[in-house]
Amino acid sequence: MYYLLQLLLAVLAIYGALQFEGDTRLYVPLGCLLAMFIVGRLDKQRFDKKEARKNYLRSEMEKMAKKDSPAIKDQDFFVINSLLWPKGELVLMDAVHSVLKDLGCRVATGGKCNSVDRIIRIPDTQMCFGVEILMSEEDVAKNHPKIERALQFEREKKEKEKTLIIASTHLHHSISERERLNEISQDLHEFLAGCQITLITSYSLYQLWQKWKGGEINTLDVFQKMYSHPGGIFSPG
Repeated sequence: MYYLLQLLLAVLAIYGALQFEGDTRLYVPLGCLLAMFIVGRLDKQRFDKKEARKNYLRSEMEKMAKKDSPAIKDQDFFVINSLLWPKGELVLMDAVHSVLKDLGCRVATGGKCNSVDRIIRIPDTQMCFGVEILMSEEDVAKNHPKIERALQFEREKKEKEKTLIIASTHLHHSISERERLNEISQDLHEFLAGCQITLITSYSLYQLWQKWKGGEINTLDVFQKMYSHPGGIFSPG
């Protein structure tokens, strides 16, 4: 995009030098050259930000690898990156899908339930969750469009189904910063508690995944707690 704009400005500069007369013949090419310089600086800033984000993510992943080295060494880092710093909602959905399958869940797309992203069932139990997956640059507010979709499933769900929201929040913050921030707004927490809808962050899901890989927890116990959770934020503990 930036290269095309610079090329267009170069063409205008040449055209101005050849076609215009007097001072205009000088000012148009100079203006175009100045604009090309500014566009070039903007392109460099964009590139620098992209590289800084790559370095930041690499640093975060290295910290996590050192902290959880026994459990993380054989994992797909792309899944972790997509879970905690997703570039888009579809990428996040795929990462959540992969992690839930790894935890032993039977995972399927919403099917007839178009209001949810995934349906998960816990084998050898009657536990079933309709899962809404969302991302937010800050904490999740009550007006997030995926909250309404979760409510729609809550209204349409069968008797033994549970509505679950998995949210990747504070996308541009480090893990250490996220641990000090609120994942959802207070009014949303009260609203979800009133509707008996449970929300777990992708970071909490990641922690649960790590503990399972390290043999620290029984996922069936965790899903039973999640299933019986009264609503609001759920933390694996």
